[in-house]
Amino acid sequence: MADRRNDQQVHQLSQNYNHDAVSNFKRDEESASRESDEIRRKKRIRYLAYFAAFVVFQTGIIVLFSLTVMKIKTPKFRVQSATFETFNVGTATNASFNLRMNAEVGVKNNNFGTYKFQNSTISFFYDGTPIGEAMVPDSKSGWLSTKKLNVAVDLSSNNLTSNSQLENDLNSGVLKLNAQSKLSGKVTLTFMFKKKKSTNMDCTITVGFADRVVRDINCM
Repeated sequence: MADRRNDQQVHQLSQNYNHDAVSNFKRDEESASRESDEIRRKKRIRYLAYFAAFVVFQTGIIVLFSLTVMKIKTPKFRVQSATFETFNVGTATNASFNLRMNAEVGVKNNNFGTYKFQNSTISFFYDGTPIGEAMVPDSKSGWLSTKKLNVAVDLSSNNLTSNSQLENDLNSGVLKLNAQSKLSGKVTLTFMFKKKKSTNMDCTITVGFADRVVRDINCM
């Protein structure tokens, strides 16, 4: 009887041990599974964060590119300097002038692409009256650069209907001329995108009689 009771106790202990072992094993499996799920969740969150950061970075690059490189600005067309080859000026009693002026004009292109423009004409005025014209040949201005062109023009007071203002200017020793023009062309970005752009010239040229030089050039 004692042996049988001992066998039953051993069997019961064995069953309890096996049950505890199985329970512990299941708990370990569940714990490992939870840890694995947590690791995978953290990885997914990290990958999503990386992806979101990449999207924000790419969006910022695109916006910056659109606001700087892809934004097409209007080129500037200006008279930069001028000298005189011929300088004949009358007196206050016989007000007149005949000038041959060599002017350097510039087409400033602030775009990240070339500006190709057509030929044009610069009209010169004195007191609102046309006094001469200069031809500008077709050409192109490189990206972020200024194309410089030299033009020659004969300026004469023969078309003036009244010499009263010219008489006053001769007495003051200063002659104010106005140069106007319109340049039409296209800006080409990345060899694909093209957009038509026109630019206007409106410059006031101040000429000194005594020293026979251009004293000031003011362009709007």
